[in-house]
Amino acid sequence: MTSATVLPTLAEIRRAPKVLLHDHLDGGLRPATIVELAARYGYTGLPEHDPEPLRVWFRDAADSGSLERYLETFTHTVAVMQTADALHRVAYECAEDLAADGIVYAEVRYAPEQHLAGGLTLDEVVEAVGAGFADGGRDHGIRMRSLLTAMRHQARSREIAELAVRYRDRGVAGFDIAGAEAGNPPTRHLDAFEYLQRENAHFTIHAGEAFGLPSIWQAIQWCGADRLGHGVRIIDDITPMGDGAKLGRLADYVRDKRIPLEMCPTSNLQTGAAASIGEHPIGILSRLRFRVTVNTDNRLMSGTTLSEEFLKLSQAFGYGWEDLRWFTLNAVKSAFIDFDERLEIINGIVKPGYPDLR
Repeated sequence: MTSATVLPTLAEIRRAPKVLLHDHLDGGLRPATIVELAARYGYTGLPEHDPEPLRVWFRDAADSGSLERYLETFTHTVAVMQTADALHRVAYECAEDLAADGIVYAEVRYAPEQHLAGGLTLDEVVEAVGAGFADGGRDHGIRMRSLLTAMRHQARSREIAELAVRYRDRGVAGFDIAGAEAGNPPTRHLDAFEYLQRENAHFTIHAGEAFGLPSIWQAIQWCGADRLGHGVRIIDDITPMGDGAKLGRLADYVRDKRIPLEMCPTSNLQTGAAASIGEHPIGILSRLRFRVTVNTDNRLMSGTTLSEEFLKLSQAFGYGWEDLRWFTLNAVKSAFIDFDERLEIINGIVKPGYPDLR
């Protein structure tokens, strides 16, 4: 990677066109919205009832170093996302917030099965979120797509995969599985992945975040994942050697096949997948030219934005504009949209947007 003499500032990075592939809808709510929706729908379980203390609580609770503890914070956000109006509002505000951060295209994921407690059907959930993304995207100038997630500890993955295919021409770009990796291997959902492949549908799999190489191997070689959600533990198959490195067979395959890694640096620190930004595997993986993308994961829990993730990487590794542009082009190339739209974003938005900032 190249280094810049003068590193970009946060304000400059925010103006740059960016692309986000790994962001959870229920991990990005505004604290004020959570408070308002909890009051409106009678949810009494919040640990704090004022927006700012609630924001701090989410960040502190997520800073445990445990993926399982990190996932517990979602109890509160999901609880206030059980009506069509609430889902539309959260999706609209998501589009607004991402656009304000300079993001021009985003794939935001959520698990429809987690939003049925108020009586909605799976289709009604998808339609409410899709309408929120469409309205927010239109009003704020950002292209929004959904990824439908199945929970890996549940048994509805085939049903959610069919839902994703049913709505793929109505704002749904693909499918995902998420949740605690340990004890819940992706091969448990092989039927869903085989169905998606028969339907020529795109999917990503959370793998190699809190669990090691076997999770990544299964996601790719058994399930056929197009992308890896996080994929941090691929570093376990790489041995640094001076300025270079020796790659094991799995890492070599991932790099050769250009399988995108949806990396989320701050989130990985919180769940114990990395000790610091400067020690994050993204540095080595980028130097070795893996298909690395930079993402937010959960903006509320991690207290971050995509611009702030770029800034942290710039400060830790000396990344300049060429490097940030490279991450962004990787993301566009890896997006679950058709070739013509990817080219339109690359040539019409990203490439023209970065030289103006240098």
